[in-house]
Amino acid sequence: MPTAEFPIDSTGSAAVAGASGRYRWLICGLLFAATAINYVDRQMIGLLKPNISGEFGWDENAYADIVFWFQAAYAIGYVSFGSIVDRLGARVGYSLAFVIWTLGHTLCGFAGSTLQFAAARAVLGLGESGNFPSGIKAVSEWFPARERAFATGLFNAGANIGAVITPLIVPAITLAFGWRMAFIVTGVASLVWLVAWIAIYRRPREQPRVSAAELAYIESDPADPAQKIAWTRLLGYRETWAYALGKFLIDPIWWLFLFWTPDFLSKAYHLDLKSFGPPLVVIYLISDFGSIAGGWSSSKLMKRGWSANRARKTTMLVCAFLVMPIFFAQYVANLWAAVAIVGLATAAHQAFSANLYTIPSDMFPRKAVGSVVGIGGMVGAIGGMGMAKFTGYILQTTGSYTLIFAVAGSVYLIAVGVIHLLSPRLARVDAL
Repeated sequence: MPTAEFPIDSTGSAAVAGASGRYRWLICGLLFAATAINYVDRQMIGLLKPNISGEFGWDENAYADIVFWFQAAYAIGYVSFGSIVDRLGARVGYSLAFVIWTLGHTLCGFAGSTLQFAAARAVLGLGESGNFPSGIKAVSEWFPARERAFATGLFNAGANIGAVITPLIVPAITLAFGWRMAFIVTGVASLVWLVAWIAIYRRPREQPRVSAAELAYIESDPADPAQKIAWTRLLGYRETWAYALGKFLIDPIWWLFLFWTPDFLSKAYHLDLKSFGPPLVVIYLISDFGSIAGGWSSSKLMKRGWSANRARKTTMLVCAFLVMPIFFAQYVANLWAAVAIVGLATAAHQAFSANLYTIPSDMFPRKAVGSVVGIGGMVGAIGGMGMAKFTGYILQTTGSYTLIFAVAGSVYLIAVGVIHLLSPRLARVDAL
């Protein structure tokens, strides 16, 4: 409830929220850093595809199979970690996920066959699936509803920073020491984050460095029910499927961008490990802006008096239109024009995703948020599995991105329609 320290203005925002304290933004910074590491580990296979394929003899279908099994493990892990995080909390759940994915990532450097590499990537996928359920859970614990989309957009922007870092550091390590050492070095170095997370993260009421004023601001939303909620129970709610089917439609496109953009640039513009860097850096810097802008936009609209339903869906609709030009990227002769088109699409995806990730905390009590995010992540990864096989087949048989980009440019509009159909008002689920 609002307190005397936080007079509420006509939009329902705390008039002096900025004076309440900023420890919650340190937590957001940790989430940002973990997400960056997550995407360094995830993206490396796309960047190193020519090197690894040359050693193991992969064709397009074999590469798609590696991506498929990563996503199969990711799908299983996502729904499992949603429940784990709800039961154990973000601190323990995130630590467990981080240890598993770092182990899988590092083991990639020791793989002696395609089977061993696929197994290591599956371990990576299992662990990486815990990143977003843990992050969303932490945001729901540390931020009031009016700030959650912005906080989610900020930490989700770590994905793009990770994607920017990867083409800057991985080629240098690979060219100097080989692709195996690239996996080992980045895996060991990332353990610094785990130490910081364990040392710093607590729930707001358990963290003595949080001021009374900031704690009151964090807890200014109405209290949620205290009971735990089984994720199987959540499957019966339309609101769960509004989120999950949105993920099913858009997540495969992000996987496409992540795992096949270097391949597209290589085939269309003859780039290699030495020249991938600048174009990929630009694409993901643009994406970073999209992630932050998407969360900021809907939060700003809500502070102006818009409902969460209107603010989130309007932002997502705009983003859906901004992805559509991706179809024309393959027909652009100039590299940097194509980079601008791909960057716009990835930025629009991240802005869309920041708002979609916030929907579970809009509709469900905190005790259910991790599980709903887990269900959505699992369904999204299943969609990604299908997209991986589809992309591999199309490229192996036609060598063209025409049909692939046609799908990528159209599904976001479908996603907005599905979300609106299943949850016309993003109504709060009070029956839980």
